[in-house]
Amino acid sequence: MFLHGKVAIVTGACSGIGRETSIQFAKAGATVIVSGINNNPSCKEVVDFIRNIGGEAVFIKADVTDDYEVRNLIQEVIVRYGTFHCAFNNAGICGTPGVLTGDYQEEEWDKVININLKGVWLLMKYELQHFMKTGNGVIVNTSSTAGLQGSRIAGSAYSASKFGIVGLTKTAALEYAQKGIRINAVCPGIIETKMSKTLIERGPMSEEQLINSHPMKRFGSVKEVAEVVTWLCSDSASFITGHALAVDGGILA
Repeated sequence: MFLHGKVAIVTGACSGIGRETSIQFAKAGATVIVSGINNNPSCKEVVDFIRNIGGEAVFIKADVTDDYEVRNLIQEVIVRYGTFHCAFNNAGICGTPGVLTGDYQEEEWDKVININLKGVWLLMKYELQHFMKTGNGVIVNTSSTAGLQGSRIAGSAYSASKFGIVGLTKTAALEYAQKGIRINAVCPGIIETKMSKTLIERGPMSEEQLINSHPMKRFGSVKEVAEVVTWLCSDSASFITGHALAVDGGILA
């Protein structure tokens, strides 16, 4: 229970890595704010699951591209719990995989950048304002191996957004390093989620090719990423900030 007494915010919390991280936070003793763009059945399922295992969780709706909704998310957490201690800024989309840069549609480019990159910045903006008042806090942002090297798989908008998250993470980590605030990014390889299924179905590479791109010759699991995020939010990672940690089965090696 190494996060006992902590309050954690998770965006993109209703499926995939966000869902599993919410559960791991709860198992570590944290009260979890499960946040998504809509209060759909999958969001309720996450909250119910956490409560059924003896944890505490609540759903708060937030569109991460909307300044008002992001501010409301942070304010509602503070009203309910007085404070929060860590945030996993995870909401994101892939866009259409396999589209060449010269063929990318402006509307879709803007959508991917707004959700993946602007959304992380907006969340950090208000999280950091609160952490500056409390004198401590931890932020983990979801990037990707596509934010550390070029990628033909997910497309240029996704890769650009994830590179942007790494730059944003490192810059903010430097700015707040002496303020008691740690900021890191997690960079998954191909993880078994709905997004990876979309990549396989619509992308330029087959499932076999994607598996073979990992030296460990398998995809990662959501739990393997969630446990890294949970650890980064704990005091066990107290000397780690500004790091983009690859959870990739050896791709970048």
